[in-house]
Amino acid sequence: MSAEPQAAPQAFEAIIVGGGMVGATLACLLGRAGLPVALLDAREAPLDGQAAGRGAPAMRVSALTPVSRQLLVGLGAWPAMAARRVSPYRFMQVWDGEGSGEVNFSADQAGVPVLGHIVENDVTLAALEACLAELPTVTLRYGARVAELEAGGETESEGEPRTVVLGDGERLRAPLIVAADGARSPLRERAGIETRERDTGQVAVVTTVRTAREHGGVARQVFLATGPLAFLPLSVEGDARHCSIVWSTTPEEAERLTALSPEALGQALGAALEHRLGEVTVVDRALAVPLIQRHAQAYVRPGFALVGDAAHSIHPLAGQGVNLGLMDAAVLAEEVIEGRRRGLAPGDGHVLARYARRRRGDNAAMLALMDGFRLLFGARHPALTLARNLGLSGVDRFGPLKRLLMQQATGHRGRLPAACRPLSRRDAG
Repeated sequence: MSAEPQAAPQAFEAIIVGGGMVGATLACLLGRAGLPVALLDAREAPLDGQAAGRGAPAMRVSALTPVSRQLLVGLGAWPAMAARRVSPYRFMQVWDGEGSGEVNFSADQAGVPVLGHIVENDVTLAALEACLAELPTVTLRYGARVAELEAGGETESEGEPRTVVLGDGERLRAPLIVAADGARSPLRERAGIETRERDTGQVAVVTTVRTAREHGGVARQVFLATGPLAFLPLSVEGDARHCSIVWSTTPEEAERLTALSPEALGQALGAALEHRLGEVTVVDRALAVPLIQRHAQAYVRPGFALVGDAAHSIHPLAGQGVNLGLMDAAVLAEEVIEGRRRGLAPGDGHVLARYARRRRGDNAAMLALMDGFRLLFGARHPALTLARNLGLSGVDRFGPLKRLLMQQATGHRGRLPAACRPLSRRDAG
């Protein structure tokens, strides 16, 4: 008896694997341009949009830059996010807990309404999912796991669509497959793209706290002997006494901190911040997350591209991880849409090479900068301690260098895609 003929794969212009913030943003951008797109996510269902941003704040947050905000405004996601919970910050304080060096940044100095917004990841993703649901050319598949990645023909030609085979045997085909499936991307491995990995030797302890004094819209970061501690401002139902905590430290110290009682951990956090916000009360469990920096050796293959953490994962020192990923999505979408206008397929080698050129260098520079800061502030040598204290104080006094660092922090680097153009003052909020 002959086997039944295999059903023809369902065809799309692009298949995005990974429905997190970066993958969802890319699907929105391509869907708004009218491209047939499939977004595949391993989660069984979308987020509960009514629950996101309600009640106690979630631990997983991102510091969205003004450039990222503009991208989300253009997609129509920002109003829903603002209606839930976004916490703007207009000031940043960075100081050395081992010395006297300190630098202060303000939105006015940077020429922007705010330096950024601290937003729970669920709030951003729920708003993006609501936007996706209204795009007729976007097909959403939840509970979808990729079992195989096939080339389009005998060779991986730029013009031949690739096929993904799902766990249930369903086959989907497109000239462009995008891996947006996280730092340990299974799809990246299937495509044969290797990464350079560096164990930072640190673990991030994350939790949420309430402080005795209001944070005043200030993002605070202190460099301690074991690593940086960040207090990221949150406003919960108008109460500006909440902060999201990211404490990067040694594995041994992280183990000790997460074993403390909430009362003892609050005391440790308050002391580490030099009691600048008074008594600290821990209002959520504390989790420890190992920090491994990764960078893909290539961002593209014929008909295949990496975005977000699948391409690069960065130390949370400056909160730039998701912003770099959103920029990846915006640049890839811009190149695909522009290439389509010129008659090129989304997976065309020229299209993908332009994307890789525009993003890999910028991401590599940011990874190197964050690694340099980590190594400098982790050094115990007295001469380096003096140098970084003088450096912080010098930055605070030297206007041009300070403005350059603020441009980095607010996302205003290099050539921005049209979807991410800077905000005007009247567009704040």
